[in-house]
Amino acid sequence: MIVTLIVVCEVGFWVLLAAGLAARYLLRMPKLGLGLLLCEPLLEVLLLVVTAMDLKNGAEPSWRHGLAAVYIGYTVGHGHRTVRWLDGHAAHRYGGAPPPVKPPRHGKGRALHEGAVWLGSVVAGAVASVLLLAAIWYVGDSGDTSMLRGWINGVWKAVGIHGLIALSYALFPSKGPEKASDDSSAAPARAPEHDPDGLVRRPGEDAASAADDLRTPGGGRH
Repeated sequence: MIVTLIVVCEVGFWVLLAAGLAARYLLRMPKLGLGLLLCEPLLEVLLLVVTAMDLKNGAEPSWRHGLAAVYIGYTVGHGHRTVRWLDGHAAHRYGGAPPPVKPPRHGKGRALHEGAVWLGSVVAGAVASVLLLAAIWYVGDSGDTSMLRGWINGVWKAVGIHGLIALSYALFPSKGPEKASDDSSAAPARAPEHDPDGLVRRPGEDAASAADDLRTPGGGRH
């Protein structure tokens, strides 16, 4: 039942997100759209209540309860970033807003961005751990909680691996494409024989040509 509810919450998350963005930018009803987006945390609350009730009714703590805690933690740590990203694209496409700023791809900016994402994983791990510890305390000595403790260890291993990946961007920053030099940006000179329209003249031809125009009847400026 809990696994089914997790799937329902995930589907409900995207349904509410799509409905909220459609109300904000297609129907021009920003208050309704905001209300639909604010309903998304209720899905996690529902999952939390059902998980607690399942344990209270004597269910043996299992991987399902651990998965529910991790799902809630991930949504708290990273869900807002997903909502903000999609909201920015919807505002640009349907609301006339400027295009959303893309995260940096190189250098210090990329390292700071990856660090911010990793902090979201830290928040996710902390929330999941608090929920798992609360479940362990709730069950007490009446059940085997080793599965829940294993989830806590697994969560922080994942956070640590993510932290090492984020740290690698700071220790070994990637370099952006080199800018072309000023000389290479200028148009290449063409030899006169490769200039059929006569746009390139040899040195001294400009003065001679101007003199010929003055000597020629009707030449020069009018």
